[in-house]
Amino acid sequence: MFVEQDLQALWLSLKLASLTTLILLLLGTPLAWWLARSRWRYRFVLEALVALPLVLPPTVLGFYLLVALGPEGPVGQLMQSLGGGPLAFTFAGLVVGSVLYSLPFVVQPLQNAFQSIGQRPMEVAATLGASPMDRFFSVALPLARPGFLTAAVLGFAHTLGEFGVVLMIGGNIPGRTQVISIAIYDHVEALEYGSAHGIAAGLLLFSFVLLLAVYGLNRRWSGAASWR
Repeated sequence: MFVEQDLQALWLSLKLASLTTLILLLLGTPLAWWLARSRWRYRFVLEALVALPLVLPPTVLGFYLLVALGPEGPVGQLMQSLGGGPLAFTFAGLVVGSVLYSLPFVVQPLQNAFQSIGQRPMEVAATLGASPMDRFFSVALPLARPGFLTAAVLGFAHTLGEFGVVLMIGGNIPGRTQVISIAIYDHVEALEYGSAHGIAAGLLLFSFVLLLAVYGLNRRWSGAASWR
């Protein structure tokens, strides 16, 4: 049922989802912390920008990214001036698009986790002489552990299932930009429903197991916290 091209698409999707999740956790953590703690009057503007991919059609975001990353776009021209090439129809372009498209799926769970901590634990740590950096790493991060798990799984799973954005930015180049969601579409278009069903069922099961793990671990951690 699975041909070599499908395995290449699966490997590319897993690599894209892993790299995107890692980048989003690194970039999204300080952003979520700032959104959770900031009292800036216009913070809601940044929150709206972060949440925009939730309501924006993927093809719209993909189109503007294609324009920006293409050879005539500002990012594409900048890359060419630095001796590189346009990011459109490359794996690097897929990473850029995936990071932007999956941003709210990582930032929002982290922001909610940081907000749920409250001020009290941070104030207690401050009275004990902990610096802001110590309070963040020693208090905030451990208490926000369930939020990190949720953010990582949602970011990974959402990237794994992308279609519109990756198709617009990367096209459908086997071994280079063809991800597993596009491979399913190709099988359906070719009336190869058996192959499409096999891949789709595998992704469905994988996604369900991920969610089971998230809910199970969060419930376990919540129970442990309540016991303490």
